Amino acid sequence: MTREDRVKLIQDLQQARHSQLVVYFTGDRRPFGSRIAEDAVRPLYEHLLGLQITEETKSIDLFLYSRGGDVSVPWRIATMFREFDKEFHILVPYKSHSAATLLSLGADCIVMTKKAELGPIDPTLVRTTAEGAGTATAQEISVEDVNSFLSFVKEKANINDQVALAQVVKTLADQIGPLTLGTVNRQNSHIRLVARKLLTSQKEKVDEARISTIIETLTEKMYSHGHAIGRAEAKDIGLKVQYPDPTIEDSLWHLYMSYEECLHLNDPIDPELELGNDEEKEIKDAEIAMIESVNKLHVFRTNVKLKKERQIPQSPSININMNLQLPPGVQPQQLPAQIQQVIQQMVGQLQQQIAQLVAQELIRQSPLKSIGGRAYGGRWVQVV
Repeated sequence: MTREDRVKLIQDLQQARHSQLVVYFTGDRRPFGSRIAEDAVRPLYEHLLGLQITEETKSIDLFLYSRGGDVSVPWRIATMFREFDKEFHILVPYKSHSAATLLSLGADCIVMTKKAELGPIDPTLVRTTAEGAGTATAQEISVEDVNSFLSFVKEKANINDQVALAQVVKTLADQIGPLTLGTVNRQNSHIRLVARKLLTSQKEKVDEARISTIIETLTEKMYSHGHAIGRAEAKDIGLKVQYPDPTIEDSLWHLYMSYEECLHLNDPIDPELELGNDEEKEIKDAEIAMIESVNKLHVFRTNVKLKKERQIPQSPSININMNLQLPPGVQPQQLPAQIQQVIQQMVGQLQQQIAQLVAQELIRQSPLKSIGGRAYGGRWVQVV
C-alpha cells in the first residue's frame, strides 16, 4: 500500500469521525523494534501544527500502535494534544501496551477494534551490569515483581519479624543493587502519579473511586505484564471505551495492515540467515517507526550491525617462516643489494598477509558462541 493509499484511508476516517488524525506507529519487527520515546514528541507537534482544524472538527485522533516505551513520554504527548482545545481520542487497531496504554488513559475516548489490546502499565527497569573485557549485560527488572516479592514475604511466607524482614531486604538489595531498589520505589510512585494526572486531564470528570480502581487494576491486579486487555475487559475496568461502527472498524484495520506491511512486521530479521558466511554485516537505514498525517510523513530510520561472536582461543600465537628457494646455482649473496632488499620486502609482506589469513581462518573456524546485534544512528526523517 502506497503513501497515497494510506492518506486516502486517513481522510476517510477523518470524514467519518469529523476529526483530524495523526498516526504514531512504533513497529515491533523482531529483533529490532521501536518504542515510544521522547524523540517522537517534536515530529508529533509538527504534525499537529499541520492539521486543518475547523469549528466542525469534533476531535483530534491519535492512531496508536506500540508495544510500550518510556513511561515519562505519555504525559508530554497527551498534554501537547490537549493544547489544541478539542477532544482528544485514541484509536487502537491492535496492540497498545504498557506506555501506550498509559497514554490512552489521557484520552477522552479510546476507540478499540475487535482485535485491540491494552496492557498493564507496570514499568520495567533495565539494569546494565559489567562482565569484564568491555562487555555488559542488560537485565530487565519489573517494578511490580519487586513489590510482589515483598508482599509474598509478608503475606504468604508470613515473615513479620523486623530482623528477618531486614535480612530479606538486604538480600534483595544485594541481588539488584540498593540504587536500583531506590529507582524501583520512585518508579512505583511515578507511574501511579502519571496515571492519575492523565485520567484527571480528561474533559469529562472521572470520579475518584473509578480512578483508584483503574490504577490499581492496571498496575497490580493483572499479575502478568504480557496480559492483553480487550475492549470488553477495558470497559469493565472503567475506561471510556468506544466500539467503532463496521465501516470505521474496517478502515482502522486496513490502515493498520498498511503499516504492518510497510514496516515488515511479519518478516523478522534472522541474524543467522542475514549473515550467511559473513562474520559481520550492516543493514543501513532500516525503517522501524512512522508518524503520519495527511500533509506530513516522518519515518524513523536506524542502522543495524550484526556480528558473529566466536569462542576464540586466548592470544593465539601465529608464526610464519618462509624459505625462499632460488634457482640452482644462484646464491643470495650473488644478487645485487637492491634486488636482495626487494626480495626481503616481498617475503615480509607475504608473511604478514599469510598471518592475517591464518588468523581470519582461525576465527572463522572457532565455535560460534552467539550472534550479536545493535542498532545505532537512529533518527526521525521527514519524507513529506
